[in-house]
Amino acid sequence: MTQTAKGSHVVKTPDLKSINPSDLKIARAQAHKAVQIIAKAAIANLPAKPDDSHTNFEWRSADGAFFIAPLEGVDGVIEIGLRIADLKLIARSAGEKRAFPLNGQSHNAAIQWLDEFLAAAGKKPGAGADVAYELPANVDAIDLYAVNESASAFAGLSAWFGFTAALLDAFVKRNAAITPGPSPVRCWPHHFDIATYVSLEAGDAETARGVGVGLSPGDEAYDEPYFYINPWPHLNPQGLPPAPAPGHWHTDGFVGLIATATEIVSTGDPADAAKSFVNAAFEIGRKALKA
Repeated sequence: MTQTAKGSHVVKTPDLKSINPSDLKIARAQAHKAVQIIAKAAIANLPAKPDDSHTNFEWRSADGAFFIAPLEGVDGVIEIGLRIADLKLIARSAGEKRAFPLNGQSHNAAIQWLDEFLAAAGKKPGAGADVAYELPANVDAIDLYAVNESASAFAGLSAWFGFTAALLDAFVKRNAAITPGPSPVRCWPHHFDIATYVSLEAGDAETARGVGVGLSPGDEAYDEPYFYINPWPHLNPQGLPPAPAPGHWHTDGFVGLIATATEIVSTGDPADAAKSFVNAAFEIGRKALKA
């Protein structure tokens, strides 16, 4: 376990090998619901974009948190984020810094707290923002946050996001010469995945070739974190080349290369295994698309 000094507290980052992937389910659902609070602030106050990128988040390793794009307030730049390890809202402006621990708080109380900060900064409230996606039923049903009961799981979830953000940032730099090329690494509020999309050709997004590279913290397909490399358009599931270790092909609903947290950790060197898998799987997907 490593420790990173942050202001007056110490953020403990667990080793991925010490985290049981199956223990992250409840923390994952609560964090997924919690990021909707900052997503609604983004939707209410940022210009809408056709690809919904105004709703996504940037991971900041110094805070261990996801942040929406900066807002312009009456006193300068406003930063709105959610720290994952202890599930705490962060709100900053030129003259003020606030934090709101979600443990024991209702979802509506958290939205009200953030909206009061936004109003004081001259911004629109997020409570009434229209969300153009549906959440999984177990996530949508969450009303009260209970963080202390699964504190280690939130730390573990944060560790996976932080590890992946660094890995994908390096991947983007490695493939910067591709055109149109990789998008910035961002987390998306609807699926709660952190990813980059490597555009391999210009044109209509519905038909232009590209590869999605990212990590889901878990969903209905895999109930644990997993890396995915999804070529687009979807590949024919017949005659696929061998998957790179330690991953496998997924062909139910989508065709992509997958490496679960269990598969990654079982190698004994998660950092090397994840990096090798992502790079090799991307090249396989790119070759399969003939791009």
